[in-house]
Amino acid sequence: MLITWNDILTVLRKIVDISLVWFIFYFIIKNIRNNVKLSLIFKGLLIIIVLKIISDFAHFVTVGYLLDYIIQWGPIALIVIFQPEIRTILEQLGRNQLLGRHKVLTVDEREHMVYELINAIDYLRKERIGALIVIERDISLGNYIDKAKKLYADLSSDLLIAIFYEGNPLHDGGVIIQGDRITCAGAVFPTSSSPKLNRRLGTRHRAALGLAEETDAICIVVSEETGRVSIALKGEMLYNLTLDDVRMLLIDELKPKQDVDTDDDEDEEVVEEEIYEKDR
Repeated sequence: MLITWNDILTVLRKIVDISLVWFIFYFIIKNIRNNVKLSLIFKGLLIIIVLKIISDFAHFVTVGYLLDYIIQWGPIALIVIFQPEIRTILEQLGRNQLLGRHKVLTVDEREHMVYELINAIDYLRKERIGALIVIERDISLGNYIDKAKKLYADLSSDLLIAIFYEGNPLHDGGVIIQGDRITCAGAVFPTSSSPKLNRRLGTRHRAALGLAEETDAICIVVSEETGRVSIALKGEMLYNLTLDDVRMLLIDELKPKQDVDTDDDEDEEVVEEEIYEKDR
């Protein structure tokens, strides 16, 4: 049996077709996992589907009728209610970070980054200077960067302290770090309306949690009133952290996502030891 060009093209079309479907599902699941609101929507849809299956199996007429009505009009309601989240996903689709962080930091770069951040945070908390420092990861923050003051400067504790100094016009906004560089300052983020957030906390904490609910960014907050350090991550707010807590969290979260071998584990231990020595 001879294989013709048409047979080869048919196989290639099927491969491309399956690959595109796989990529779409991968992108959707990735964004659902990193977005608290979208994950709640996904869970709600799963519950509705399960209830629909149960109602059809048990012949629940009234419940089945209500579920049919929800399934019929639900997508339109979701589009209207969650229009900002849908727009964010579509914007991310056109950016360059669909397959991961724009830059994987080396061990030395991560060591330098954590060291400079810890030094800046230590000074800011002692002097009761409010700050919001955001570290971009897989989900692009380009839409916030576009509206902020561009810097594109090397990361240093002195620069972070200068930005958040009260006399600086950019001190009220947030700083965004991409890789090991400060991309912008004065960034404005959406505030969270989560009832779990303490009402005494100010705009910085609400902005940090709001961004952490929609992206996978690491959002570090220094309170202007108390000097306490908090981190918003994966839709949760971690309060009143020590410098050691912040250091260990950053070291862990900034690791590359790829599987690491024994040599990489040894490198991470070296990073932790060297950072400890420098802070002494």
